[in-house]
Amino acid sequence: MHSPDVRHVAVVTDPIDVVALLAAVAAPSSGATSLFLGTVREVNDGRAVTGIDYEAYQPMAESELRAIARETCADTAGLLVAVEHRVGTLLVGDVSVAIAVSHAHRAPALDGARRIIESLKQRVPIWKQEHYVDGDRAWVDPTTSGTARTA
Repeated sequence: MHSPDVRHVAVVTDPIDVVALLAAVAAPSSGATSLFLGTVREVNDGRAVTGIDYEAYQPMAESELRAIARETCADTAGLLVAVEHRVGTLLVGDVSVAIAVSHAHRAPALDGARRIIESLKQRVPIWKQEHYVDGDRAWVDPTTSGTARTA
């Protein structure tokens, strides 16, 4: 079932087009737009990182991401949402997830983006394996900050 407030949800392999996501949630009724970008950082848990491999069970990941977006919109009338998560090999500085949320007011737009990223980390089947400068790699638990398991 399509929700008119959920403008776009996708798991993608190409770089995320942030401008397109912002355009998807643009509306004359929106006085505030919140944009969250998750990027690959150069250090995690004290270890120098060169990149991350993101893997997903794409149909389930998109379905769960869409469910999170719908739930968020259902709980706050007037939200418009667009979300993309990238999979594949990303380098330091690359955008891995983008969430655009608009609303008539700033607090619901900001709260909506926070709710979506927090729920995504808990519920969406996307896994990440960090690559370290020393050549080691480790799968990282997305639900806990700074926790990694060596591969």
